[in-house]
Amino acid sequence: MDTFYPFLVSVRIISIHIFIDPGFRRKSRQYKLMNNQQCADKSGESQPAGPSPLRLFLSFFRLGLTAFGGPAMIAYIADLAVRRKQWMDPETFRNGVALSQSIPGATAMQTAAYVGLRTRGLPGALASYVGFGLPAFVFMVILSSLYATSRSLPWVVSLFGGLQVIVVAIVAHAAISFGRATIKHHGEVFLAAASTLALLLSASPFLVIIAAAVAGILILKGDSSTPAEPLSEAYPRKAGHMIALFLAVPIGLGFLYALRADLFRLAWLMLKIDLFAFGGGFASLPLMLEEIVHARGWMSSKTFMDGIALGQITPGPIVITAAFVGYLLYGIAGATIAAIAIFTPSFVLLVAAAPFFTALGRSRLFRKVLAGVLASFVGLLFAVTVKFAVAVPWDVVKAIMAAATFCALTRKIDILYIVLVGAVISIFVL
Repeated sequence: MDTFYPFLVSVRIISIHIFIDPGFRRKSRQYKLMNNQQCADKSGESQPAGPSPLRLFLSFFRLGLTAFGGPAMIAYIADLAVRRKQWMDPETFRNGVALSQSIPGATAMQTAAYVGLRTRGLPGALASYVGFGLPAFVFMVILSSLYATSRSLPWVVSLFGGLQVIVVAIVAHAAISFGRATIKHHGEVFLAAASTLALLLSASPFLVIIAAAVAGILILKGDSSTPAEPLSEAYPRKAGHMIALFLAVPIGLGFLYALRADLFRLAWLMLKIDLFAFGGGFASLPLMLEEIVHARGWMSSKTFMDGIALGQITPGPIVITAAFVGYLLYGIAGATIAAIAIFTPSFVLLVAAAPFFTALGRSRLFRKVLAGVLASFVGLLFAVTVKFAVAVPWDVVKAIMAAATFCALTRKIDILYIVLVGAVISIFVL
């Protein structure tokens, strides 16, 4: 009995802690989970974690329905993935944003894919990417069909006459904002000015970008800021998924070429544009304008500007203008192929670059190349502003609209409201 009594006292003390200390059971569960995780690590097995691909798709589809503002949507993605759902910690999310900004493609779309990649591997990345971009595609197809059937009506002509002016102000503001965020040294100013002049003289924008990358290596000092921190956790990866992803693009292009050569040419062009579009969605506009309007003559500059205007009143990135181009050329099939192609290279690059992001971030050579490319896009955007402005038949009312739009953008008024107000003014005033 003497030896049994201390045992009873110990049990009683433990019981009191369990029922009185509200954190005791929680700590016990945490210890149990940690112990299970350690056992799983030792046995080589991984525990399923994170949301399902379906849940990722639905979450990002809901977010994509109101994804106005381009890169500004990154804050809403952070709110979803970090604060509300707690799918990842803030540092991991910041690394994802840095990665998305370092590779071509629309930054917000890339960030959405990164969240899915870190939580559920390649299936999660694909679910997030498609979910976030699908609303923009659906809206653009609907608006493109309406545009194709009614663009000759007088009120529609007035509407898009005013929206063209707004597009000029939007692109000009994007060029200035992009330049302020990108240009840091005299060498970058020189590259931006040279790129502007080259495109105004009808040089190929792809050659301009390549030349700027080489010049960046030769004349720029490179970004001296602190490189990205290493990614803290490995994301779920399966060799079969990765192999299937990298084989899907050439196989898909082969089938498309065999079925319809015209759709193959459209897809190949959009793939090229996205592959060179460093710096976000607006970086694709100079490439689209030069290749679609000037090099191939698939549509007029006015029609292309109408597509950009429609891209601003739909949620999602401005590169969804590719679906507008595809629809006017080849209907729904063209819109689908163009949309898939304009988003595929950046998605593949995100998946491929994620494991090596630390090495890329610490590479001085890579930072010099990226600085040169981004400087060239500042120049290309200024050149596009000039070309768009020349295509507009200006009068006093349109000049006032352009100035008012630029001022509103400077004061950070939501671009959706600017376009909608401008549309109403265009219909009733112009």
